[in-house]
Amino acid sequence: MRIWSVHPRYLDRQGLTAGWREGLLAQKVLTGTTKGYRNHPQLRRFRAAGDGARMDEAVASGGGGSGAHVAPAPGLTPGGHVPGTPLDVVPDDGAGPAISTYLHGIVDEASRRGYTFDRSLVLGPAVTELRLEVTDGQLAYEWEHLRAKLAVRSPDVAKLWVDVVVPDPHPLFHVVPGPVAEWEIVTVSEEPGPASSSPPA
Repeated sequence: MRIWSVHPRYLDRQGLTAGWREGLLAQKVLTGTTKGYRNHPQLRRFRAAGDGARMDEAVASGGGGSGAHVAPAPGLTPGGHVPGTPLDVVPDDGAGPAISTYLHGIVDEASRRGYTFDRSLVLGPAVTELRLEVTDGQLAYEWEHLRAKLAVRSPDVAKLWVDVVVPDPHPLFHVVPGPVAEWEIVTVSEEPGPASSSPPA
């Protein structure tokens, strides 16, 4: 599963389609409608959005804590259960709006290119004020990873972005200083340098 932090504009047709499919799978995991992929490391940052929502609920009820408010995922019962799903599949409250916002970004880019992705499959609206953090190290790593893919399968698209050193993030994310995310599996040869412009081996 690859949930890109880079802006969808940089993805080729295959990448945009894969991002859509992977995002829909992540939505199922995060809203408790499937048991598969529940421990996938790519989903940690979306779960962190859910943790922030639970922290705010604790503050509102006098339980202490702090965190940026994120609304619970749409379609949940007051107890946090998705109707029609097994009770042992627990959704991540707050992660639903994050993945919905991610998916809307993918659909917006697809629409801009004239592709038709079914927006009705996204379980909630985009939350424009919602921002998750992505480190500059993670963004650089993903950029090199994507450039290597584009060079092989879509060289014409790769040429469009040859002068981009630092890509824009997906609208869901804002960039903070830091290393490659701890959930990435990175070999030493793939570590992005401070001004790295060549794709990983």
